[in-house]
Amino acid sequence: MEQNNEGSLAQVRHVVLVLSGKGGVGKSTITTELALALRHAGKKVGILDVDLCGPSIPRMLSVGRPEVHQCDSGWVPVYTDAQKSLALMSIGFLMEDPDEAVVWRGPKKTALIGQFVSDVAWGELDVLLVDTPPGTSDEHLAVLENLKKHKVDGAVLVTTPQAVSTGDVRREITFCKKTGVRILGIVENMSGFVCPHCSECSNIFSKGGGEELAKLTGSVFLGSVPLDPLLGASLEEGKDFTESFPDSATFSAISTISQTLIKSLESD
Repeated sequence: MEQNNEGSLAQVRHVVLVLSGKGGVGKSTITTELALALRHAGKKVGILDVDLCGPSIPRMLSVGRPEVHQCDSGWVPVYTDAQKSLALMSIGFLMEDPDEAVVWRGPKKTALIGQFVSDVAWGELDVLLVDTPPGTSDEHLAVLENLKKHKVDGAVLVTTPQAVSTGDVRREITFCKKTGVRILGIVENMSGFVCPHCSECSNIFSKGGGEELAKLTGSVFLGSVPLDPLLGASLEEGKDFTESFPDSATFSAISTISQTLIKSLESD
């Protein structure tokens, strides 16, 4: 197992966890848009979707439910483009029925995560983003345990502006410190609502909670991403928002976050 683990990740330069203290903050959205922005910046990117009970990224990237093939090195990830610059592995590809619920106890989830880490033939990647479920559960410990033979560069934490969300992210920060995971930065999602008619941004859920949390905890604040109907529609339809709306303020925010992230990774 050790040899396979090293082999599957041997050509992966950086591994980044995407974490959130609670569900519904748009963690998978941020993971998807970060991956697309990094790809547009010329990076080869992979997404490992270990949100086993809510694998939404295959739909967000409009890859459907293709059959997962095997090669000598293990499972072949699903590529979203002909250039093979964005690879994805998700439990969504392994379920016979897309409406089937994953009703598994911890050991079975841990075993699948171990397979995802050790048996996927990622090949050469600049960044592997690991989309995790909310909270601090068995899945997170399983990911870290299986990645311990490979350097984990750190974690990006996603929150919304409200105190009820930032409070949960505080516990996620404690989790990172206890497990020795470097915090690469905090992203404040749903930070204001962009009007589809005039593009004015209104602060529906308040604003600045993520930035304030970053200051209080000594973490890097990567930036804010607003609620944008165009972004929501792109994700629903599986379209590349960063390609469709390059002049939008939301694209600018996502692009800035991705550039800050890659500079942090490459400066180590």
